[in-house]
Amino acid sequence: MHRQRIRSVPSWRGGPPRRDCIFLSSDPSKPGMRGLHVAQVILFLSFSFHGVLYPCALVRWFVPLGNEPCPDAGMWIFQPELDEDGDRVTTIVHLESVVRSAHLIGLYGDQFLPKNFSHTDSLQTFHAYYVSKYSDHHAHELAF
Repeated sequence: MHRQRIRSVPSWRGGPPRRDCIFLSSDPSKPGMRGLHVAQVILFLSFSFHGVLYPCALVRWFVPLGNEPCPDAGMWIFQPELDEDGDRVTTIVHLESVVRSAHLIGLYGDQFLPKNFSHTDSLQTFHAYYVSKYSDHHAHELAF
């Protein structure tokens, strides 16, 4: 059995926050990315209701740009999901829907990044992201 650590902490090793991204199952009958959602974990939480413990995560959603992977890179492109006010869509999900971690790569365009740009700002900076299927063989099997 394969296990991973998915982190969401306010300070990673005394530095800025670390908020990992995840694949969530949306429709197991659909192959690859057509049956998955992508989100960033903001907070892990749990609650009890009628004696049952529910482990959950507060997540920010990403939505696909198009119905196919990018023909040039072979990877799906996702963008942050925004509500009618332009704010990021945030919801609580049950941890049973989490499939594994996801790796997003910002779409940089043709401009240089500022010299003071930090990798920790990536998921708040770019307007779109590749969902990497090359991060490991498990991601390669999922993100097609």
